[in-house]
Amino acid sequence: MRKSLMLMGLLMVSSVVLAKTFDTAHAVLINSEGKDIGYVLIQTEKAGVRLSFHLTSIPPGLHGFHIHETGKCEPPEFTSAGGHFNPLGKKHGKDNPKGEHVGDLPNLDVGPEGKLTHYVLWLSKPDIKLTDDPDGLLKKEGTAFVIHAKPDDYVSDPAGDAGPRIACGVIKPGKPPIPQKSGKSQTDSGQTKENH
Repeated sequence: MRKSLMLMGLLMVSSVVLAKTFDTAHAVLINSEGKDIGYVLIQTEKAGVRLSFHLTSIPPGLHGFHIHETGKCEPPEFTSAGGHFNPLGKKHGKDNPKGEHVGDLPNLDVGPEGKLTHYVLWLSKPDIKLTDDPDGLLKKEGTAFVIHAKPDDYVSDPAGDAGPRIACGVIKPGKPPIPQKSGKSQTDSGQTKENH
């Protein structure tokens, strides 16, 4: 009886500790009108996390770009995505001495044509994990990418004074469905940069 209880306890601990890990995930983004504007592909590699952007119809200029704590994108304001993904309980911004959130990412630099295609961003952030545990991007409640109207100042808490949310996409395991056509309505909730 005692051995059976110990075995049951070990099995319960194993079920809690073990998390499913993925090497690829994606997010199909929609704008404030609910229209599909493309996708972001996430891949974990030895060099870090690789984000590949295939987006259109974004206003030119710099835009704050973050991972948010809830996998729900309800236009037009996308407040359903919650605050920044912050499992470590830090303040916002890479320039904040008490920062940064796991979900704090570099600003996106969108050209005059309003597109981010064949645009790659490398992240050296070991806390960005494609796992389904509470600290992973594929946790039960989900997470989402959000693009803001203004650039992130990298220091103001809680969101870098980046302005309204103009696009949102729920992060899901695997590759995006093909093809993705810009301008299609959604009902579901080359440049290279390096970030160290």
